Amino acid sequence: MPKTATELMQEILFSAFLDSVDALKAGSNGLPNLLVRELNSIHRNTTFADLPKEVQDAILTNVRGAFTKLLKEGYSVGLASAGARPAPAPRAADGRSPMRDRPRRPDGPKPRGPEGPRGGGNRPKPRG
Repeated sequence: MPKTATELMQEILFSAFLDSVDALKAGSNGLPNLLVRELNSIHRNTTFADLPKEVQDAILTNVRGAFTKLLKEGYSVGLASAGARPAPAPRAADGRSPMRDRPRRPDGPKPRGPEGPRGGGNRPKPRG
């Protein structure tokens, strides 16, 4: 039975995470203090260039592997500009565009703003 896209992405991300943790461990050369220092240096604003070289290599390998796995599972992978077109706007059964060609209100446009049908609200009236 083929995997769903969700299952496939979870497998890819989980594998990438575990490979990155292994790369952190390998980069610390078995020294626990260095491993803790490397872990503490990673935060929400960390960029790819800020990561240790071993983790960068692991991420690059996993990205290549993820694209290969997606292609093997039958998913298409490509640039957004390489043939993907935006979906056409939905049309009503009679061919009209839903927003532009709607009939106008018989009594004119709906009043907007603070001077609408209920008055100005709590605003003080201008002096003058």
